[in-house]
Amino acid sequence: MGALLPAAFTYDPSPDFGASPTPFILMMAAGFVIGVVGHVVRAKGLVVLGIGLIFLATFLLPLVTNVRSS
Repeated sequence: MGALLPAAFTYDPSPDFGASPTPFILMMAAGFVIGVVGHVVRAKGLVVLGIGLIFLATFLLPLVTNVRSS
């Protein structure tokens, strides 16, 4: 375990994730738009959906994509 810790923090200036960031950026933008609309119309469900999309696009899906390509 101790040998893996430094390997997890090495800097790679050109990582190869194997996926284009465009779908993630579009999903994040859609999440922001849905969240703002949810705030304007005071619909908690839309706000939650927007936050969920932002979370998926910025953390969960890129993490899954990175783990699968390794």
